Amino acid sequence: MKGCVAENTKLFPFNIIFFSASAPGFPLWISILIALVFIPLGSCEKQPSPPLSPEEALNSFVFADGELEIELVASEPLIRDPVAIRFDEGGRLWVVEMLGFMADIEGSGELDPTGRVSVLFDDDQDGRMDRSVVFMDSLVLPRAIAIVKGGALIAENIPLWFAGDMDGDFKADSKILIDSTYGGLGMPEHSANGLWRGMDNWLYNAKSKYRYKTIDGKWVKEETEFRGQWGIAHDNMGRLFYNYNWSQLHADLVPPNSLQNNKHHTPSSGTDHGLTLERKIFPVRSNTAVNRGYIPGTLDDQGRLLEFASACGPLIYRGDALPSAYSGDAFICEPTANLIRQNNVLAEGFMLRAEGVYADQEFLASNDERFRPVSLASGPDGALYVVDMYKGIIQHGPYMTPYLKEVSLERMLDKPIHMGRIWRIKTKGRSRPAIPDLEKASTMEVINLLGHPNGWTRDMAQRLLVDREEPASIPVLRDQLVEGNPLARLHALWTLEGLGYTEPGAYLAALNDNVPAVSQAAIRRLMVLSREHSEVRKELEEFVHTTYDTAYPLVQMQLVLAGKELSEDTAIWIAEKFLNKYGQLPVARDVVLSSLGDREATLLTRLLSQPGWRKYDQNREIILEMLASAIVNKGSSDEVLELFAQLEHVQDSTSKWINAALANGMLIANPSKDGSPLILDSIPSLFNKDNSSAPGEQALVSSLRDRFTWPGKPETAPVQHKNTVKTDPKILSAGRQKFLNLCASCHGTQGEGMPRFAPPLQHSEWVTGEDHKLAMVLLHGMEGPIRVNGKNYGIPDILPEMPSFSTLQNEDIAAIATYIRNSWGNAAGEVSPGRVGQIRFRTQGKITPWTQAELDTVTFRAN
Repeated sequence: MKGCVAENTKLFPFNIIFFSASAPGFPLWISILIALVFIPLGSCEKQPSPPLSPEEALNSFVFADGELEIELVASEPLIRDPVAIRFDEGGRLWVVEMLGFMADIEGSGELDPTGRVSVLFDDDQDGRMDRSVVFMDSLVLPRAIAIVKGGALIAENIPLWFAGDMDGDFKADSKILIDSTYGGLGMPEHSANGLWRGMDNWLYNAKSKYRYKTIDGKWVKEETEFRGQWGIAHDNMGRLFYNYNWSQLHADLVPPNSLQNNKHHTPSSGTDHGLTLERKIFPVRSNTAVNRGYIPGTLDDQGRLLEFASACGPLIYRGDALPSAYSGDAFICEPTANLIRQNNVLAEGFMLRAEGVYADQEFLASNDERFRPVSLASGPDGALYVVDMYKGIIQHGPYMTPYLKEVSLERMLDKPIHMGRIWRIKTKGRSRPAIPDLEKASTMEVINLLGHPNGWTRDMAQRLLVDREEPASIPVLRDQLVEGNPLARLHALWTLEGLGYTEPGAYLAALNDNVPAVSQAAIRRLMVLSREHSEVRKELEEFVHTTYDTAYPLVQMQLVLAGKELSEDTAIWIAEKFLNKYGQLPVARDVVLSSLGDREATLLTRLLSQPGWRKYDQNREIILEMLASAIVNKGSSDEVLELFAQLEHVQDSTSKWINAALANGMLIANPSKDGSPLILDSIPSLFNKDNSSAPGEQALVSSLRDRFTWPGKPETAPVQHKNTVKTDPKILSAGRQKFLNLCASCHGTQGEGMPRFAPPLQHSEWVTGEDHKLAMVLLHGMEGPIRVNGKNYGIPDILPEMPSFSTLQNEDIAAIATYIRNSWGNAAGEVSPGRVGQIRFRTQGKITPWTQAELDTVTFRAN
């Protein structure tokens, strides 16, 4: 027996089962029945999958590295349905228990207040928890916790609470509402979670665009970039990492909120950066109890899940209980497939990427179907901790298909309930160090821990120092900025920030630190202080001029981001330098645009005055277009009229690409919320001239005329150009930005295609045809050869394959698809984010690019 999917299923036509469920009037149960007919009854695992005791479960684990071992920390009945953990300063383990999640196959009683937060104690210090105290109960689907001064922040189904413990008995005495809308939808896998303390002293969240912090004794909620789905973490530099169930690892390349400083520009890179396209996984057991497990391509011939379906709970390992080679690696939970993935995180300048450590196996996998790793944590002993919900049913009720329900019941995965384990992973034979009680440590002792080899210890030391607010700690922290090891220097700087220390001297001294992360943090702090201290700006200016050319790329990037706080001459000077060196990187372009404020026109003039910038280069074209768009978004009539004047200045044929770039930027701008034309003080002279140019240029001038108005302009209806479909200009603008950053390098800025790279998108039936095929190509890539508009393209005319954009959000893919379907003479309907999500779900298991032959057989109707 080879599991649930038989060999002959591979020969069954792909589209019959794959897409029939979405056809109007085609019941899902018929689709499932068809699938089951082609899956031999004898090959499908239908025997029960009984729970294992913790001792039995220990024998189920398979490590890729034989030098590691796993130990039990806690299990039922001490804990039940754990989803998140945190250690406090005394080494006690706080556990969030979501008892209301899928208590039966129907998800009954989900909103009953059965959840709780417990505190576990290791009384004999042997590494195994001995007892628990319920800190707070009667909670609805609690999902996250942060230990804070005086108690804990607890994220319930929707509200966020501060639970106070005034007498130190580990039982909540008060419950104060911090945010009534924290959870958003309230659905476990699609609501805010995390409450992760960043190095900058803010609490960050996944599936959320908000962060939290106490300022002057009050909790403050502030908007930030939207990040991830379940779980969030940071590395030794403080960069945030997160993921989505379909995409295993994302990160911020820039500090939080640093790309939000220019209201005229919307960044499309820098945060939510997908670090790897790797999706294939290697379970050690069959995973038939997954949604759409009956669809060919979801499971292999042994019934094992082929790709990530529920990636969650990322953690960057910063401890010292595993070999040093593990430091900085990213670990990802995959509860559906009963495994944990390990990735190397690789830095190249200010860019990040990741790659799996093992080619054909996982860091940790289990042959126990109920092993459900949902989150990871660092511990005071430097070990890697695994939160195992240990549950048969891990899929939330609203997303459970009839197939999954049937398989789950057959395998008795619905019972028993309310189990759960916490595991610890460390080097084999490593004795457990004594766990100090930092709660009782003196301030000097805590300061000396800022450079400890265990990241948990450093983070806790920083938090305690900020919470204690002892003025006597400040001189010692300043000394640490000079005398400490690199990690101590970085944490000391952020500890001073958390204490509200505003004297510039310490931060100015840290500017010249030989560790880029410390210098970057100093610049970030000085950017804030320069607004109140004029001497800080002067010092920053001098630092820029004396060190920029020899600085690390990370420091160069941060200096450009500081441009708004610098003089215009300095800011424009380094922006130009940065673009000349890194302008081929989307994040570099967004860094520059985000740093400009109201100086876009100045930079544009500066660039066009340089002879090198009049020579065509695709990256220059993109930058000029972005600048023109930001100028129009600013809404200054004088600057827009100067843009029009620039269109008339360029006459030689070798520089006409500049006109096209500026005009395109003006067309995709959105200066008004309601889409109304921008009001100019006078008519651009371009519209007063007899336009005898080529038809394409005439259409461009006509389109520009529709985007602006001026005193005395005749009230005529906008010209409806041939082959146009009415689409939301905001979607088109967002799609254009994403297209330029991700697609133009192969397909050309105007979708014209590029020899040796990619075929044209203009008049391509793959673009304007059935929307599901376009979405499938964007999600999974495509392998040549391919026929476009009657012409065959293959090697060497184009690259062997187009890469996947599976790391992008559904909204981003939809925007790109909508844009290219309505540009360059193409005219087709919008593609919605929901449609992309639908395709993504139905094509799970596809880990190789599509071929034209495959796509030619696919049929997929709208719901």
